[in-house]
Amino acid sequence: MTRQFDLLIFDWDGTLMDSTAAIANSIIASCVDMGLPVPSLEEASHIIGLGLTEAIATLLPSLSEEDYPAFTARYRHHFLGQDHLLPLFDGVAQTVPQLHAQGYWMTVATGKSRRGLDRALDQSQLRPYFHATRCADEVNSKPHPDMILQLMDYCVVPPERTLMIGDTSHDLLMAQNAGVASVGVGYGAHAGDSLQAFNPLYVANSFNDLAWWLSTNA
Repeated sequence: MTRQFDLLIFDWDGTLMDSTAAIANSIIASCVDMGLPVPSLEEASHIIGLGLTEAIATLLPSLSEEDYPAFTARYRHHFLGQDHLLPLFDGVAQTVPQLHAQGYWMTVATGKSRRGLDRALDQSQLRPYFHATRCADEVNSKPHPDMILQLMDYCVVPPERTLMIGDTSHDLLMAQNAGVASVGVGYGAHAGDSLQAFNPLYVANSFNDLAWWLSTNA
């Protein structure tokens, strides 16, 4: 098979790590703590993938920016109490090293903070397999194309050889904004049907399904 892509850009939460429920529930618990309107699980899940500041502004537009630090502190209290227990999706621990060994540029573009991603990379033992990563507290948040543009520049790979892989509309819209192809995954924060609007090459039903698609199409 002739390789289509040289650079693979993975989202983290909901794509590689099974963390969407923990994130959404931490957001809901933070709203309860602060006496704020409590979103539904679907509403809390929808803003996953954005940077935390952008997520707060989208989900809680009436909240004063002066209260963002307090909300962030409550969110981190709830999430950090469980993040060390969050598993990778089945197949990730085997497939990521295989893709690395096959010579792909392996990268991550995530709404996590740098500190949060570093902790996740170390706990999952996947750090050695990623050449570069970008986080929402370093560049413009998704769906702005900054993360992808910087990763392409770092790896010296053009848009037509780059593939973005993510579980949310924010990931796939970021890919569109950067002019690169995308693959959606329907097992994370956003339903697979909703991702079709962004014209992904494929929507995977599981990580193992994604691994199969990459092995036969990427």
